[in-house]
Amino acid sequence: MHPILLELGPLTVYTYGLLLAAAYLLGLKLAMVRAGHRRLDEARVLDLGIYIIISALVGAKLLLVVTNYHAFFGDPRELLTLARSGGVFYGGLILAVVVAVWYIQRVGLPLWTTCDVFAPGIALGHVIGRFGCLFAGCCYGKPTSVPWAITFTDPAAAQNVGTPLGVPLHPTQLYEAGAELAILMVLLATEKKGRPFAGRTFWLYMFLYAVSRFVIEFYRGDVRGSIGIFSTSQFISVILAPLAIGMLVYLARSVAPEPRRVRKVA
Repeated sequence: MHPILLELGPLTVYTYGLLLAAAYLLGLKLAMVRAGHRRLDEARVLDLGIYIIISALVGAKLLLVVTNYHAFFGDPRELLTLARSGGVFYGGLILAVVVAVWYIQRVGLPLWTTCDVFAPGIALGHVIGRFGCLFAGCCYGKPTSVPWAITFTDPAAAQNVGTPLGVPLHPTQLYEAGAELAILMVLLATEKKGRPFAGRTFWLYMFLYAVSRFVIEFYRGDVRGSIGIFSTSQFISVILAPLAIGMLVYLARSVAPEPRRVRKVA
């Protein structure tokens, strides 16, 4: 693919970085539109979105360091590669959720309604972000002979993230982008179906993503750590999927209060 979009003298513009920025901005834009429809304080939601973006970037890179600690601590120079890698999505998701819950409670936004506002934006951003992975060569799949295999040839991909060159691989980046796109469509199509309740869209996203990520991990070929017989992301998925089901059942049985309007900040 094309890990380097262009070079302007000493300045190198990486395709992944550009698409990651687009992913965050479009995801936040969708969340802002949805917040307006629910009459939430858009200033507070925008601030929350910025907190989410920062914490997602930090969390993704932290989990990458944890899952590959042998490489990073064996050669501290490898820490410099963090600037060129996106990290582990689950790390970003977990830290972003923790920070979001803290901020939501701090400013008085309705918790589950606000989470519902952001869930489709997370899925949309993830679709775009995985195309960034494809261009960068990271998050690559195992060798395969399937007709839709993809072969990387750019030496920059091998140098930056260790992508195997000249070997047909499962296009796991496209698998996940497709899964996220399908999840996005499901979330938007079912949001008003049945008996809607606050938190349903968010926890449905969590469940669907956990299932899809668990399956896709079987086709991943990059080094990303393991816990027992599972990869790190599969282990998190095994915990997250039943948790999401439990929360959906709990919230469905609860009497969800109407989202209260938050005073706009002048």
